[in-house]
Amino acid sequence: MTTNEALLTLEGWFSAHDFRKLNWEKWKAASAGERQAALDELLTLMAGWEESEGAESGSTAVYAILGHKADLGFMFLRPTLQELNDIKTTFNKTRFADFTTSDYSYISVVELSNYVNNPGEDPKANPHVRERLYPILPKWQHFCFYPMNKKRSGSDNWYMMTMDERRELMKAHGMTGRKYAGKVKQIIGGSVGYDDWEWGVTLFANDPLDLKHIVYEMRFDEVSARFGEFGHFLVGNLVTRETLPDLLRV
Repeated sequence: MTTNEALLTLEGWFSAHDFRKLNWEKWKAASAGERQAALDELLTLMAGWEESEGAESGSTAVYAILGHKADLGFMFLRPTLQELNDIKTTFNKTRFADFTTSDYSYISVVELSNYVNNPGEDPKANPHVRERLYPILPKWQHFCFYPMNKKRSGSDNWYMMTMDERRELMKAHGMTGRKYAGKVKQIIGGSVGYDDWEWGVTLFANDPLDLKHIVYEMRFDEVSARFGEFGHFLVGNLVTRETLPDLLRV
């Protein structure tokens, strides 16, 4: 067996994260009528996104982002890249978009690692696998997103390890994650060939401390402590059509 044998991955819906900054100076300078018209357009879009989710043709989540990196974060899951681009274009044509800038976005595809490959079986026929590849994003109160790589440096080169070595490390890593079942929902997006990092990780929780605890505890797993490289973290609070007007009220 070749030492750097590629792992079979399973792919589901395509994913786009769009992080927007609101130009508060421009927003406050606009008339009440202009702000309401822009807000109404965004609310109409959000209603359409909810309809797509009801039809199980994708999923969407919206969060108010803390800190200076963004004000709003949109996560979209759709069957095709064309649909993700349509969402982006439609949003950019709205009056609300005129009050925003997009300094950061991320493209990936929902991915599951398949370290146990049974050639005679179709893994996507398994309802539990399908649920993870085509998830409905939980509307939990808190959200965290970060990109990551596996290190390729000297003896710490993930891609030169054997399949068995990687399998054992990922098994231990998965056992840590299972401690948070029901408290943290994790969506892994594979982004090799799509974006600047290899994976984008999205976490959802109702208790914000669970986000901190799972990331911290996983840092002690060898797969993270030895091989993990991480980008910027963005964290936010859930936004709905009902709460959005209060968030934007001046």
